[in-house]
Amino acid sequence: MTAAENVCYTLINVPMDSEPPSEISLKNDLEKGDVKSKTEALKKVIIMILNGEKLPGLLMTIIRFVLPLQDHTIKKLLLVFWEIVPKTTPDGRLLHEMILVCDAYRKDLQHPNEFIRGSTLRFLCKLKEAELLEPLMPAIRACLEHRHSYVRRNAVLAIYTIYRNFEHLIPDAPELIHDFLVNEKDASCKRNAFMMLIHADQDRALDYLSTCIDQVQTFGDILQLVIVELIYKVCHANPSERARFIRCIYNLLQSSSPAVKYEAAGTLVTLSSAPTAIKAAAQCYIDLIIKESDNNVKLIVLDRLVELKEHPAHERVLQDLVMDILRVLSTPDLEVRKKTLQLALDLVSSRNVEELVIVLKKEVIKTNNVSEHEDTDKYRQLLVRTLHSCSVRFPDMAGNVIPVLMEFLSDSNEAAAADVLEFVREAIQRFDSLRMLIVEKMLEVFHAIKSVKIYRGALWILGEYCSTKEDIQSVMTEVRRSLGEIPIVESEIKKEAGELKTEEEITVGPVQKLVTEMGTYATQSALSSSRPTKKEEDRPPLRGFLLDGDFFVAASLATTLTKIALHYVALVQEKRKQNSFVAEAMLLMATILHLGKSSLPKKPITDDDVDRISLCLKVLSECSPLMNDIFNKECRHSLSQMLSAKLEEEKLSQKKESEKRNVTVQPDDPISFMQLTAKNEMNCKEDQFQLSLLAAMGNTQRKEAADPLASKLNKVTQLTGFSDPVYAEAYVHVNQYDIVLDVLVVNQTSDTLQNCTLELATLGDLKLVEKPSPLTLAPHDFANIKANVKVASTENGIIFGNIVYDVSGAASDRNCVVLSDIHIDIMDYIQPATCTDAEFRQMWAEFEWENKVTVNTNMVDLNDYLQHILKSTNMKCLTPEKALSGYCGFMAANLYARSIFGEDALANVSIEKPIHQGPDAAVTGHIRIRAKSQGMALSLGDKINLSQKKTSI
Repeated sequence: MTAAENVCYTLINVPMDSEPPSEISLKNDLEKGDVKSKTEALKKVIIMILNGEKLPGLLMTIIRFVLPLQDHTIKKLLLVFWEIVPKTTPDGRLLHEMILVCDAYRKDLQHPNEFIRGSTLRFLCKLKEAELLEPLMPAIRACLEHRHSYVRRNAVLAIYTIYRNFEHLIPDAPELIHDFLVNEKDASCKRNAFMMLIHADQDRALDYLSTCIDQVQTFGDILQLVIVELIYKVCHANPSERARFIRCIYNLLQSSSPAVKYEAAGTLVTLSSAPTAIKAAAQCYIDLIIKESDNNVKLIVLDRLVELKEHPAHERVLQDLVMDILRVLSTPDLEVRKKTLQLALDLVSSRNVEELVIVLKKEVIKTNNVSEHEDTDKYRQLLVRTLHSCSVRFPDMAGNVIPVLMEFLSDSNEAAAADVLEFVREAIQRFDSLRMLIVEKMLEVFHAIKSVKIYRGALWILGEYCSTKEDIQSVMTEVRRSLGEIPIVESEIKKEAGELKTEEEITVGPVQKLVTEMGTYATQSALSSSRPTKKEEDRPPLRGFLLDGDFFVAASLATTLTKIALHYVALVQEKRKQNSFVAEAMLLMATILHLGKSSLPKKPITDDDVDRISLCLKVLSECSPLMNDIFNKECRHSLSQMLSAKLEEEKLSQKKESEKRNVTVQPDDPISFMQLTAKNEMNCKEDQFQLSLLAAMGNTQRKEAADPLASKLNKVTQLTGFSDPVYAEAYVHVNQYDIVLDVLVVNQTSDTLQNCTLELATLGDLKLVEKPSPLTLAPHDFANIKANVKVASTENGIIFGNIVYDVSGAASDRNCVVLSDIHIDIMDYIQPATCTDAEFRQMWAEFEWENKVTVNTNMVDLNDYLQHILKSTNMKCLTPEKALSGYCGFMAANLYARSIFGEDALANVSIEKPIHQGPDAAVTGHIRIRAKSQGMALSLGDKINLSQKKTSI
């Protein structure tokens, strides 16, 4: 067995720069030094043994001069020393000196100090030599009756370990521990004893549980957790036992310990699928989420509720608990609220949608009263989106929701207002009955809208859906109010000129004649120079937008004015009124054009906006039926097409989700009867405790791909050549936040290689956790060396290094074999994700790192190339399938992915097929990648470049 495979329980951090002391000086300190110097010497000895030194000459010195000491620190160090020191001769026999050690520990097991007894018992758990343990058995048994619980609980652990490794030394251990358990009062001792019975003799554990099943609620939480584990394992192996223990699990749901409640709820769900059991478990989970303060705990328990919802039979039960789930919204953490709202939305049905909407409306109003905070705005957005989804799924609710939400169009947070606007636009198109209400509310809040983007959307909605004469007049009034005095240019010039005039003006007061006491007249002249303070006059909103140079809103206004003027002409028969209204609309457009061409705005009007306003003026002056149709019918038709396509896409994704959840059974599948199932077949069910243990250790069992080539061999990297004296290859195992390198090292020479060390270094955001320990390799021997590397961010990393070794008996310097580089693939950390178009645009504007990759491929089909890029980068295409279907020789698509570290990656694919080069011409174009960090943008670009080159037609 190599040094790397030796079991070591004690890990000690050692400063590598210190000079190792000589054996003679250590011997001198251990023999003649005081307690302090003996302690330091013993520490050095332990470190040297851990580093591979043998030091056989010091064994007897330690037994003679250190072992008899009663100092507690030395006793603790000696326990570590005896754990790691070689206790056998090269042929496997126990060293004679160990008899003296054994006698010393027999005395320690009878020591009056309970700490020394307990720590000695803990040390015995680590011993693997039966000859050493045999003389100590009576003393270990005697410790079960010690007055102190610390000694008793460690005695139980020692007996369990010895029974597991060397059953012949204590064959009656289960019986002994069962009797001990019956009479024991201390919770930790009972827990250890019960734990031993579960693993050593399950029947005795069940017998004990049967006798005290009614008192389980009074036990300590550590014992209750072990009882839950036992019940789970028993019922897992033998389903007929379920009825016997399910009541006990129900009782444990009321435990005072959150850990017990969580485990009991999880066990109850696996034992029974009865609605009452599922409801009790879900209620328990909800209570845990509300009472626990840690957000991580809340998220973990919410995940369990989401898992319950995935089961079609359980979903109905959870639907009745939606209102309880919404109590979780009292948590201030945004991530918890997001997950809760998503879960509530998935569970909402026609029975509880009304209550859900009432709660969400209250939450929306609450966010209005909270002091401005980044998370408050995001939470308001989440609530708006949830209410939007509810109204789309349950149209009856839209009438209740819209009046509350439309107040937020005037919100200073543009994102929340944009979500409300999108919702209102969809509602006004879908629900004819609500159009009057929406238009009325829109006119109410129109003057208070602060954001130009929201203003444009509101103008479009009013222009499209105002159908009565009164509404059209109201829109015109609101527009005039929002523009201020017209013509704009003249009024602005007058205002400026007027302000200059008042600054220079000297006011002469009226001359008053006053009579003095003597009866003569006196003249008083009041000469005062007045300089009025320049007031920052509040401009009307639309006027403000235009003077700031935002003329896109002017183009939207022109379209709206054209639409309402055409509506007005159709509604009002009187020619004079028609002409008056159309002329007013044209005047507004003309004055905006004049303003755009003047020097007053901060930025001049763009040619596009001039063309748009000019077109609208031309349409109003000519009033042709074709233009009337385009403005009043085609726009709305386009919106309805877009909304129906979106709805179709949502239904399709929901259908896919439900198909995933529905367990399909083939007609020829065998029927499994539980009573007829063999015991070994029962083991095919997953053991939840085993899975959670594996997850905690980072060994999550990933489902292997169906492709037989996609096996572990794909991840093996050859590090040296076959002709090198040492051959090495590494299997790269990627866990979530760390990488384990399993390196196979083969000695291909006929010499013994000593101090064979794997030296590694990293490049990128990788960090080597520990230095692999040196090995001694016999001729043609091999060994496995494991090395852990921590990963801090999504970036291509490189691990490089060499193997150095000494040849036994050779006088030359150390030999060195340089290893090939190991490249860590970024794809192990990137997962496809989704985001809205607005979020994509916002991130695209914010992210500062861009990498532009030129398409260089031999693929000839645009869609095939896009699918290939999606597959090789793990990104998700946000552009709908309908937008990509068809063929026009050009394609543009947005891609999005997120790393496990929470980093976002965006990509825009813009490709075309040069038709003039014939049907076999390769795809050309660009892919632009944007990310917050430089490493992410560059790594994704490299990945795309590599995958392009590997492509074969």
